[in-house]
Amino acid sequence: MKIYPRTRPIQRYIAVDIHKEYVLAGGMNASQEWILPPRKIEMSKFKEWAKRNLCETDAVVLETTTNVWDLYDMVQPLVGHAVVAHAGAVRQIAEARVKTDKEDVKRLIRLLIADIVPEVWVPPQPVRELRGLISYRQRLVKTGAVFRNRLQSLLHSHNLVLPEEGLLSQEWWARQEKISPLEKLQISQEIALLEQIEKHKAEVDQELGKQSLGETWGRDAVRLMQLPGIGVVIAMTILSAIGDIHRFEDANHLVGYSGLGAGVHDSGQEHIEKRITKSGRKELRWAMIEAAWRAVRMSPYWKEQYEKFFHRMRRESQAIVVVARKLLVAVWHVLSKEETDIHASEEELAYKMLLLSWSLSVDVRMGLTYKQFAKYALMKLGVETDITRFVRRNVPRRLAPREEVLARMAELGLTA
Repeated sequence: MKIYPRTRPIQRYIAVDIHKEYVLAGGMNASQEWILPPRKIEMSKFKEWAKRNLCETDAVVLETTTNVWDLYDMVQPLVGHAVVAHAGAVRQIAEARVKTDKEDVKRLIRLLIADIVPEVWVPPQPVRELRGLISYRQRLVKTGAVFRNRLQSLLHSHNLVLPEEGLLSQEWWARQEKISPLEKLQISQEIALLEQIEKHKAEVDQELGKQSLGETWGRDAVRLMQLPGIGVVIAMTILSAIGDIHRFEDANHLVGYSGLGAGVHDSGQEHIEKRITKSGRKELRWAMIEAAWRAVRMSPYWKEQYEKFFHRMRRESQAIVVVARKLLVAVWHVLSKEETDIHASEEELAYKMLLLSWSLSVDVRMGLTYKQFAKYALMKLGVETDITRFVRRNVPRRLAPREEVLARMAELGLTA
């Protein structure tokens, strides 16, 4: 996204309070005098209004809402300074009994004049699009869970046992005499809807797989997927939440952004650590908790970490949060310093890349075989290894030789 530097001193401070069908915009000077009285502007006419009324001597603040980014993109090229305010933080700073649109605009302007607006990071377009895709996938998962829970409830209410054919067997449900014709009609439609949802989710996962190897996200995604517990979906969820890793100066800032950091009460001689803050992006917390459980199952190192904290805390939920937090620290190091997993051997990294290749379709693997793709992924990580054969879980595993992969890459026009 192009950055427009401020070339002239700010003369007006303007706040835009966003609603579904309109915005309320107003402006003051540095003395907090109204020079642009608050007025309602229909959403469809806002772009025209902005071009006609805003200039490079304006500073503009917008409060975060669902459609804030489109409005920000309209405003930002026109003004000297534009920020997006964190809605929750603004409410904490400027809590008041009187709550009107005009008062909201006034509070935002005062924060802007004082230069204490709690800003949020403005994600570039690729991050916004990836977040939208991840959010859509989450909605598909939640909707599918509603239908599955409904079918499970019917099993329970009629004292039926889950069939070997699975929950989605139309024929099995049709044979159940305990279920009324009206219930069977609902079941038939719910199974059809659930099958459609699963189809859509598979298409989204296919697209996430392509994105995980593409120009924008490929290098970071592969680096994340070397870590135990992180597959395609979790890696892309983490990247959508983080965006640019370099905006976090250290791992602690990333942990704080995720909401996995513990709250602290520190007063006088009293120091109390509270539960996690949950103040960051919830999809990042979900991804790290999910990755932590998987890492504990598949990695001896992370299993040892979990058992150590479980022995101390005696609660699974608390122990897994600590593992998730430590795994997020590893994420920061892997992305910001382009490191490989220090707790994994060359064979373990090779096996992880094989697991990744098995999860991808032929199209996503760009014409490479499983063995070729696993070697290709290691090359993208910068791992120089001659391993072509190793044993994992008492089963011989193979990777393609480097020369074979290089030749195939040349044929396909791929670069490491």
